[in-house]
Amino acid sequence: MTVTTFSELELDESLLRALQEKGFTRPTAIQAAAIPPALEGRDVLGSAPTGTGKTAAYLLPVLQHLLDFPRKKSGPPRILIVTPTRELAMQVADQARDLAKHTHLDIATITGGVAFMNHAEVFSENQDVVVATTGRLLQYIKEENFDCRAVETLILDEADRMLDMGFAQDIETIAAETRWRKQTLLFSATLEGDAIKDFSERLLNDPEEIEADPARRERKKILQWYYRADDIKHKTALLIHLLKQPEVTRSVVFVRKRERVHELCGWLREAGINTSYLEGELEQFKRNEAIKRVVDGRVNVLVATDVAARGIDIDDVSHVFNFDMPLTSDTYLHRIGRTGRAGKKGIAISLVEAHDNLLLGKVTRYIKEPLKSRTIDELRPTTRPPSEKLNGKPSKKVLAKRKEKKENEQKEAKPRVKERHRNTKNIGKRRKPTAAKTDSAE
Repeated sequence: MTVTTFSELELDESLLRALQEKGFTRPTAIQAAAIPPALEGRDVLGSAPTGTGKTAAYLLPVLQHLLDFPRKKSGPPRILIVTPTRELAMQVADQARDLAKHTHLDIATITGGVAFMNHAEVFSENQDVVVATTGRLLQYIKEENFDCRAVETLILDEADRMLDMGFAQDIETIAAETRWRKQTLLFSATLEGDAIKDFSERLLNDPEEIEADPARRERKKILQWYYRADDIKHKTALLIHLLKQPEVTRSVVFVRKRERVHELCGWLREAGINTSYLEGELEQFKRNEAIKRVVDGRVNVLVATDVAARGIDIDDVSHVFNFDMPLTSDTYLHRIGRTGRAGKKGIAISLVEAHDNLLLGKVTRYIKEPLKSRTIDELRPTTRPPSEKLNGKPSKKVLAKRKEKKENEQKEAKPRVKERHRNTKNIGKRRKPTAAKTDSAE
């Protein structure tokens, strides 16, 4: 049965009312696929990029479970949600509070980077849902300030990011500590690669596997194209021109390295564009302030690295710019997922130098739709574009050179056998018959 409205999911009236107030009537692809099995108590292994309603896909069934099976007296948390970053933890908790606002359910967070509070006091009262980051949660478990025995459902959000960030062992420990749980829900932007498969096999029990490739309807909300750039100077000029367009109301500009963040912010300031920035080693209060400046509308441009931007959720981002192309396709999906959220349209623009062409080819194959090239009259590239037919593949000339180089390397790699003079001196001479030798011996 295809679910077309939230009311078909047999959710509690209080949850439906909260959804209605948020303006959500139709479930997204991941919500329609994940909520029914999760409501039945099954483990779920779900794949959906950010911005496709993944958070509500796991929050709604667990909130429904808490309403269906209320406990007699207050106690420790029954639902534990683990996220890779504190920003994401805060956003998930806010969304949980929004959905649960017409209920009696309590939602708390345990994250690092903020003043260490005595959570023992918080947890001596009733808690239903806790959203946590791994490091601080393990600290509380170790100090026996967090009771894992009451956890009925463990949810791992953005599991692929947690693995990338080296949290695999932490997650295994948390899973072992919550071994009395009845259900595990694991969500990831992609289910590709052995790491996530091995991980899910160890943690999940006969899961319902859902690969909700965002419905065309959802993906079409993000328009994607690219501009070719000759070099870094040309690329910066393109970005400045685009940022000054009236339709670019709030944007996130992605770069690959921390050094480039400061460099680019300087160039944009020189052009009269105020920016906020996020990079990996920024202290927490500075990160919060950088995001707040964008949210408050004091600046309209946020420059960020991928590590820094994980899990940030800023409303009404009209454009995402890939100043540097990402190295992997799922990073590209994570980046563009910052726009086109909550049913709104968004635009993702990539600035592509010649050396990025292979990465562009990789992305187009992954998203299964070509990215169209655009130009700005006064900023046309002067270099020739790589052949369209190659789509980022090396030319025949390059392949021939590679082949020749490989053959030369193989020749050099063969061990040289030392030829002894005694082995070669009699080559071509007739050997004496052996029979003659025998006769003379007699």
